[in-house]
Amino acid sequence: MNREIHQWYSPRLNKNMEIAVYGHFGFALLMLPTAAADYLEYERFQLIDTLAPYINAGKVKVFSINSINSEAWLNNRMHPRHKAMRHQQYNGYVEQEVVPFIRMHTSDNTPIITTGASLGALHAANMFFRRPDLFAGTIAMSGVYDLTTYTKGYFDEDVYFNSPCHYLPNLSDDNILNRLRNSGHIHILTGSGDYEDPEGSQRLSNILHGKGIPHELDIWGWDMKHDWPTWRAMLPHYIGSRF
Repeated sequence: MNREIHQWYSPRLNKNMEIAVYGHFGFALLMLPTAAADYLEYERFQLIDTLAPYINAGKVKVFSINSINSEAWLNNRMHPRHKAMRHQQYNGYVEQEVVPFIRMHTSDNTPIITTGASLGALHAANMFFRRPDLFAGTIAMSGVYDLTTYTKGYFDEDVYFNSPCHYLPNLSDDNILNRLRNSGHIHILTGSGDYEDPEGSQRLSNILHGKGIPHELDIWGWDMKHDWPTWRAMLPHYIGSRF
């Protein structure tokens, strides 16, 4: 498997940010880490290995980036307003730095699908719902799509516009809605086992139904816990069967 590590200084985040790239060809899969993890998390936990047949066959090219969750919602020492500001800076980094990088290493017409597990699922889904002009779909695994789950009671405009369960019900922009309705690749996955929250995925699904946005809600069984064996089963299944 072709594997490359790139990094550059992000002026939006004021720090060096790394990205791991796997493969040569195929649609682009942008991976967002769980919790406070880094760009090599999916490799360390063998999720990249489970995707190897599709990567080596040229079906998918994977781009795994760093998180800054430890500098935002997971940092208990920061003022909540500063957390929200940092979150917005991360959005800018992805939209204005990572997306052009992916385009440079694929093509302007290559679809970019976001994916992530746990907190990474919230970020992956949010990035797609906010910017369906940049992203073609999402595979969100074991997420909760209400950002207030992580804000410890804090709420402002930046929280609202990064919390799909808040802004999607009020979304009225026909251009965005039409892009979302025509995506064909909105996959909301969850297990039902320990520490999973299938109700969170069901809530998002209900909102999408209410807006007329086609999507797939897939609730796996009680044997599927909020852990890596679940995600190692889910993601290759969807890469293999839906793309």
